Amino acid sequence: MKKIIIVLIIVAVGIGIYFITKKGATTEVINTDTETPSNQVATSTTDNAPESVIGKSVEGRDIVAYHFGTGETELLFVGGIHGGYEWNTSLVAFQLVDYLEANPAVVPSNVKVTVIPVMNPDGLFRVAGKAGRFSPSDVPSVLSDTVRGRFNANEVDLNRNFDCDWKQNATWQRNTVSGGTKAFSEPESLAIKNYVDAKKPTAVVVWYSSAGGVFASNCHNGVLAETNAIMKAYSDASGYKSYPEFNFYEVTGDMVNWLAKINVPAISVLLTNHTDTEWTKNQKGVDALLKYYAR
Repeated sequence: MKKIIIVLIIVAVGIGIYFITKKGATTEVINTDTETPSNQVATSTTDNAPESVIGKSVEGRDIVAYHFGTGETELLFVGGIHGGYEWNTSLVAFQLVDYLEANPAVVPSNVKVTVIPVMNPDGLFRVAGKAGRFSPSDVPSVLSDTVRGRFNANEVDLNRNFDCDWKQNATWQRNTVSGGTKAFSEPESLAIKNYVDAKKPTAVVVWYSSAGGVFASNCHNGVLAETNAIMKAYSDASGYKSYPEFNFYEVTGDMVNWLAKINVPAISVLLTNHTDTEWTKNQKGVDALLKYYAR
């Protein structure tokens, strides 16, 4: 009889521990869009995990986000939308990841920083042979050899696939490029949309190359006051010239302009060339935004 009682006590304790553990575990689903393609699975991650996968590319490569801080004010930084053609935008984003890992105290207590270094991993892989960390030596030294890496595996220019003035036949400089079959037809741009819809970041910075400047976003609704404020803060600190709009040629389906359309303050930071990350300038710009949003 005594043995039976002991066994019953052990079983009861085990059941209690199971339910307590199950109750304490939290799962965060980032991607819940019912239009998600079959190759972009819903992504679950523990809340406040240092890394998460927000989606997958056409060829099934992970789109990885790095997170720093736990505040309610989220600042989102994105690089590599043009993959291997603008590979230095991914490198500057990785430099930001390294900077925040080495200096966690620079993130104010009320702020969370999310960095997506490679939005177009298939395009980067075409040129560098890698979809994540890489070095300049992995990339062809001739710019024309990197052009094929601008597009995703469906040959779509991802910065023409967002919902602001979207066109199927879009323009890049003097070239006609594909904007996809519809806005957000591509899993990479849809992953960003799902993340923004779920997390509602306070402000977004997207790196491009190459014009050397900080550009405001706008989708026929005027430049948001907050966009002007963060553009000025980044420009003043970094030394990049600020511009109220990008008007060198027609741009349709642009990511930051879509963000403006849904009233998310967003700026484009264009590096001066296709090889340098200009980290010192960009670090100052990032620090200025962290200071701006600190309370």
